[in-house]
Amino acid sequence: MGLLDDKKQTISMATEERAVLVGLVTPEQNEARAKEYLDELAFLADTAGAVTVKQFVQKCQAPNSTSFVGKGKLEEIAAYVEDNDISLVIFDDDLTPKQVSFIEKATRVKVLDRTSLILDIFAKRAQTANAKMQVELAQYQYLLPRLTGMWTHLERQRGGIGMRGPGEEQIETDRRIVKTKIALLKQKLANWDKQKTIQRKNRGKLTRVALVGYTNVGKSTLMNLLSKSDVFAENKLFATLDTTVRKVVIENLPFLLTDTVGFIRKLPTHLVESFKTTLDEVRDSDILIHVVDISHPQFEEQIEVVNRTLQEVCGAGDKEVIVVFNKIDQFTYVEKDEDDLTPRRRENIPLEELRQTWMARLGHNCVFISAKKRENIEELKRLIYEKAKAVHTKRFPYNDFLYQTYDAVDDAEPQS
Repeated sequence: MGLLDDKKQTISMATEERAVLVGLVTPEQNEARAKEYLDELAFLADTAGAVTVKQFVQKCQAPNSTSFVGKGKLEEIAAYVEDNDISLVIFDDDLTPKQVSFIEKATRVKVLDRTSLILDIFAKRAQTANAKMQVELAQYQYLLPRLTGMWTHLERQRGGIGMRGPGEEQIETDRRIVKTKIALLKQKLANWDKQKTIQRKNRGKLTRVALVGYTNVGKSTLMNLLSKSDVFAENKLFATLDTTVRKVVIENLPFLLTDTVGFIRKLPTHLVESFKTTLDEVRDSDILIHVVDISHPQFEEQIEVVNRTLQEVCGAGDKEVIVVFNKIDQFTYVEKDEDDLTPRRRENIPLEELRQTWMARLGHNCVFISAKKRENIEELKRLIYEKAKAVHTKRFPYNDFLYQTYDAVDDAEPQS
């Protein structure tokens, strides 16, 4: 294994490592939100194979430029790490090479930030050659600006007879190699993308429907239910990285259904863009099915994350969207005590009342289901059929008469 490969492996982690998580409470991020982010980070750590032992939170105006947290908090973390056999410290925000080096010296264990943890999961989940190339590209893009922090020596290459010349620091050699690898991977992915573009053109003019949403909201489970396929689904973040396309027929209407990689908060743009094939499937789709985990305490923020990503990265803000509120079987409602004068939180609002809030403005463009329990799936199928039929008849106007005939036959009263 080469030197660069050794460095890239620092992003990855072994299974069942004991970890502590670190987050900040700032003027832009209150305590409740910091706790929610750390809970999600714990889920990410579990997906990567680590066991979260403790969470540390510090209130401050901004991250420390050297140690991220304050000196006292870092000493507290280091002491806990030493006393409890901790092998990994994970921070909820991106760290600079300088911060990583300083914290590793203080704690004497491996230090990861949120992005490097997600990259580890991506590398673990990638199955196809295309997904593996996309992950490798994201890893090198993450590694490039951090090469300086990974070097403890910056001496020039060995001199001597036959070796004299302008000289070059080893880090510059590595930086050039990484840039070459990035360029090569981008070229390979561009060639792959051309093949995928041809495949999409060869699919004809079938209506295309794409499942989008936050990670772990049940997209793959819904994909399996609608297409009667066996796409890998698991209660883990980023269970699906590879784009999957299936032909689905509802009533008399065929269309293509695509399962895409899930989005997540604090995900760097270059990490999303490395999965260009998935994004192209979203861009080329006619209808988006935005799957939402309504049982999640922060599902509204997750909706905003997905919508912002679709608008900024995918350019899909003007497409027809069906909002599917999934996991109604896991929705919990906690009634407040009469003497509790604090403002109601999301868990204090019953589902029926939630439906009358901003969700009511979605009209017939939303449906409440449980993919796992198969609740209201027929209602969802009918909604997809209506939207897909509208696209199909606009594309093929001469077929409209046939659909009207089929619908008339379906609605007709049985004759005696």
